[in-house]
Amino acid sequence: MEVRCRAPGKIILAGEHAVVHGAAAIAASIDLYTEVRISLHPSGQENELLEVDLKDMGLNLSWPCSQLKEVLGDCSVDGSVLVSCTSEKLELLSGLVAQKNIPQESVQLNSGLYAFLFLYTSILGYKPGKAVVTSELPMGSGLGSSASFCVALSGALIALSEFSLKTKEKKDQFSFEKNDLELVSKWAFEGEKIIHGKPSGIDNTVSTFGNMIKFKKELKTTNLMMPLNSTTPLKMLITDTRVGRNTKSLVSSVSERALRHPDTMSSVFNAINSISDELALLVESPAEDKIAVSEKEEKLMELMQMNQGLLQCIGVSHDSIETVVRTTMKEKLVSKLTGAGGGGCVLTFVPTLLSAAVTEKVISELEQCGFRCFMVKVGGPGVQVFPC
Repeated sequence: MEVRCRAPGKIILAGEHAVVHGAAAIAASIDLYTEVRISLHPSGQENELLEVDLKDMGLNLSWPCSQLKEVLGDCSVDGSVLVSCTSEKLELLSGLVAQKNIPQESVQLNSGLYAFLFLYTSILGYKPGKAVVTSELPMGSGLGSSASFCVALSGALIALSEFSLKTKEKKDQFSFEKNDLELVSKWAFEGEKIIHGKPSGIDNTVSTFGNMIKFKKELKTTNLMMPLNSTTPLKMLITDTRVGRNTKSLVSSVSERALRHPDTMSSVFNAINSISDELALLVESPAEDKIAVSEKEEKLMELMQMNQGLLQCIGVSHDSIETVVRTTMKEKLVSKLTGAGGGGCVLTFVPTLLSAAVTEKVISELEQCGFRCFMVKVGGPGVQVFPC
């Protein structure tokens, strides 16, 4: 059997960094996807392999199923029962990947390969098969590429598992029910933990369920994730500055500034929380005609502009980000960083009535700066899986 599964990336519309300090954040899916196609091979053959083909990286790796079983040991496979990757197992997975002598320029993929091996063997055991991975998302730019990969992979594996969705198959698509989606998200979160250590859970949630969510850390062990229903379509121009950044370092620098200026930074976080709260109400508010849509878009742009100003004042902007802000401002367009900042990606809101000529002009200027641009729709569907 063979299936293909795709999952979207995500953007943070408001609240990044402040969310670490108790403020609300708004995240949404975008129509850039990672796709994982998995085909299972007949068992009982000689030299059975588990193969992964990373098309965008030009890497094709394989492991004998017998070697995986020898290294990882016998396991009771039940994809409906969630398990976490222990430090001992992670060390074994690291050894399996290290044997492949991955080129130095691609070593950042190692943690993703650990997640692949863990999720595959945990859900399907040591069945021989091949996974082909392609993605429209730039890696390490704040658009949720790792979560998109983990969600697409988990969705495909669950669709192929013994308890899968075969009885719910339609002509051209499997039908994921709510319980299925929750399981996909939980498995993807386990993969995200392997890649990132302590992820918030917001990326895999958005990639699984799609649309928009409001996220807030309520307690140390509890997070609030409330779905939002956008009443009007949103379009964004995403600019990848191609400037790498260290998320952990940026988060730490904000925390250190909060220690030096506790009252002031608390006020900034409260202001960002208010922006997220207002934006959540705004995206769900009705807009019944063009005038109402334009007024709604003006308010949204003002909120984005204020959020960018606050992010700049807490020290997470960057010259490349400010270049995008200035370039788009010449056409009266509003931009803000998304994610950790310090480079990465920048969002530019695209009003409904903006002419194509203006959009093309802005994109041309940004690309002349060495940036890469993507036009996306915001708040679309989450994970989808299709029979092949």
